[in-house]
Amino acid sequence: MAKKVLIVYAHQSSGSFNAAAKDAAVEVLTAQGCTVEVSDLYAMNFKATATTEDITGQVKNAEHFRYAEETKLAWEEGKLSADITEEQHKLTEADLIIFQFPMYWFTVPAIMKGWFDRVLTLGFAYSQDKRYSLGIFKDKKAMLSFTTGSHESMFSANGINGDMNVTLWPLQNGILHYCGFKVLAPQIYWAPSHIPPEACTTMLEAWRKRLQGLLEEEPLTFTPLDCFDGEKGFQLKPEVHEKHASKEFGLTVGIHLGKPLPPNNQMKAGV
Repeated sequence: MAKKVLIVYAHQSSGSFNAAAKDAAVEVLTAQGCTVEVSDLYAMNFKATATTEDITGQVKNAEHFRYAEETKLAWEEGKLSADITEEQHKLTEADLIIFQFPMYWFTVPAIMKGWFDRVLTLGFAYSQDKRYSLGIFKDKKAMLSFTTGSHESMFSANGINGDMNVTLWPLQNGILHYCGFKVLAPQIYWAPSHIPPEACTTMLEAWRKRLQGLLEEEPLTFTPLDCFDGEKGFQLKPEVHEKHASKEFGLTVGIHLGKPLPPNNQMKAGV
């Protein structure tokens, strides 16, 4: 069965490296029989701020507006704004979501953060009972594909920017895995604005080659929800902790047990 792919794209220029990476994904995946849709956030003038405007009609408590609760009610009642419901429909239909963007201030651009804030509403994308490995989107895959402004060496464990694995944890665990997505290893284009054109071409070719087998890739590893005791503040269960007590590394970047971080935990599958 042909797969459906959604590319959530955030760059202002059609001449950018990000645009080239997006176009390559569209071309290669379409050639494999996939149906590919692009949400070009800047071209759509997508609203980045989460406000009462995201709800049609009256809100439940205007005096103390609580976005998550209000949008959950609006989602249940079919009263979310049209731009949100359109993106939610695209997301529901997709088997794979690729987020294509330039890294700004160690995270996504504001317009893409707004997409996360507004589209991944409570109820639609997650709930107290449906998150992490039991998440609503556990049958979907997602990944980050992005450019950096600094060279790879600067994002190392000894580099001035710190370990890229640590930088990625809030995005890949706190957003994607939280909603249940199987997270594929990120595709990182290191400092394309600071390297020769031929080096940029090499990076794009590597992306095109990866795209050939992207749909069959194994996802990154995260600690399953059932390893935590929900009655004790979602702490790691004693038996799981004991099992890993003698191991050299922690479980993940975030759940490290006070041990050295597992190498490339947020960068490569099976590591």
